[in-house]
Amino acid sequence: MIDILSIFANTKPVVGVIHSRGDSPEDAAALAEKEIKAYYENGLDGILVETYFGNYHNAAAILELLRRKKLPVPYGINCLNIDAMTFEMANDYGCAFMQIDSVVGHVKPRDEASLGEFFRRFRARTGAALMGGVRFKYQPVLSENTLEEDLHIAMDRCDCICVTQDATGQETSPERIRTFKDVIGAFPLFVCAGVTPDNVTEQLGIADGAVVGSYFKDNYRDTGIVCGGHVKEIMDRVRMLRQAAQPQYSRTVSERL
Repeated sequence: MIDILSIFANTKPVVGVIHSRGDSPEDAAALAEKEIKAYYENGLDGILVETYFGNYHNAAAILELLRRKKLPVPYGINCLNIDAMTFEMANDYGCAFMQIDSVVGHVKPRDEASLGEFFRRFRARTGAALMGGVRFKYQPVLSENTLEEDLHIAMDRCDCICVTQDATGQETSPERIRTFKDVIGAFPLFVCAGVTPDNVTEQLGIADGAVVGSYFKDNYRDTGIVCGGHVKEIMDRVRMLRQAAQPQYSRTVSERL
């Protein structure tokens, strides 16, 4: 197990998504460089590269860019639908963390033992912390277990559990977040969809961190480009939350540069 919260400089870390959009790896890296600048200048705690609009080569170019920049912000990878490649890319590009959208319950019950062994083997040779989804947006639910049972299985397969509602940009209800947290207790929980300035204080009052994509875009949708003003809106609320809870942890990334 890796203490994922120790990777980040602040409590209640917020991670921003780079969706790898671009017609070529060079285009993707050029756009990502602007988005990365908007993120770290506004105090974001981490950056997650996803093969969301782009392919492996786009994401690899962005990870190489992040590796070269050596920013005081940890970064990670989610190679969507190809879980083994997520581990490989984390190793290749020095990622501090990675995300996989489902670590339990999305395969037939007969295949759960194989899935568990997959995570055991690949985690053993990867230094990055693993953020794992349970009943994650767009993932099939083939499990015959209760949610509580699958959450307990997930705690053995990853270092942090990710919770969403049903779709990208859709608010994750406080009730759902609390249901997950009541089961897993002190085990880290990140909200990974639908975070906005209006709900981030309540959501991070329950969860331990967040991954934000859509709200940070100029059009508030996944299709947009990261807007520094939107990042600042959420991070201003998060800084207030940190100051109220633990003033000694309120320094931002920009203050440390």
